[in-house]
Amino acid sequence: MNTPMNILVVEDDSMLAAAVCAGLRQNGWAVEWARDVPAARLALLEPRHAVVLLDLQLPGSSGLSLLTSLRASHNVTPVLIMTARSQLSDRVRGLDAGADDYIVKPFQLDELYARIRAIVRRSQGRVAPVLTFGDVTVDPARRIVSRAGTRVPVSVHEYRTLLALMERPGRIVTREQLEDVVYGGSGTIESNTIAVYIHQLRRKLGEGLIETVHGFGYRIGEGTA
Repeated sequence: MNTPMNILVVEDDSMLAAAVCAGLRQNGWAVEWARDVPAARLALLEPRHAVVLLDLQLPGSSGLSLLTSLRASHNVTPVLIMTARSQLSDRVRGLDAGADDYIVKPFQLDELYARIRAIVRRSQGRVAPVLTFGDVTVDPARRIVSRAGTRVPVSVHEYRTLLALMERPGRIVTREQLEDVVYGGSGTIESNTIAVYIHQLRRKLGEGLIETVHGFGYRIGEGTA
């Protein structure tokens, strides 16, 4: 018999939390509920959660502070932010802090379930082998980037950009495809955003790592298409 996947719901709205928890349980997931950041921190002391559903507006301390501290401690548990904040800047702050996806209230439960399933599929990909090109390596299991054996700090968006390119060696990846990987299709992105991440990656990992294919996109490795 399969063990149910454990999901932590961090939400102070009792009615919403009850509806989400009930729906998740009906779909075969085991669920824990934390009403605030201290309760969530206590629950997260044990690495038993497949996904955290995190509200940003919590009493006492924000969900964003919880997310930031999780990632600072190298906790890679997938996090789906669910909040009433619909501004692009809020979504970007959440993703920059290390969220894996974002859903805006009010939402349909079916969409929430679909996003959870997608996050789980992506998180299972972290068991993939280390990706290497030249002296640059990416370890998806630990979200670590190294150059010549030395760990290189990168932002969440830089990491997602690099991983998307490393997973497609020799293939051109368009700016639109990178935006979709980095931001999950959330909102309108400034036209030069990906170019900024590429510039930062070249500065940290070497100018010759990522090739610009003018008029098409970017590529790592010899072209095959």
